[in-house]
Amino acid sequence: MANEILDMLGMKCPQPVLKIAVKAPDMNPDEILEVLGDCPTFERDVRVWCERLGKTFLSIKDEGGGRKRIQIRF
Repeated sequence: MANEILDMLGMKCPQPVLKIAVKAPDMNPDEILEVLGDCPTFERDVRVWCERLGKTFLSIKDEGGGRKRIQIRF
């Protein structure tokens, strides 16, 4: 279960990743951030961000219509 949820639906990349980066300092270790997005490069951009910052990309769920739900462990 997510500790926080960010709804980035309708935002074009790189905005979702920038919003995640702004939220990151507020997250405690082991908390989970759930992010909703529909940008075509959303999944790839979040995966790269997680790799670069050492965060765990936990899961992705395709919700149809180009919408995806990603969980990140901090």
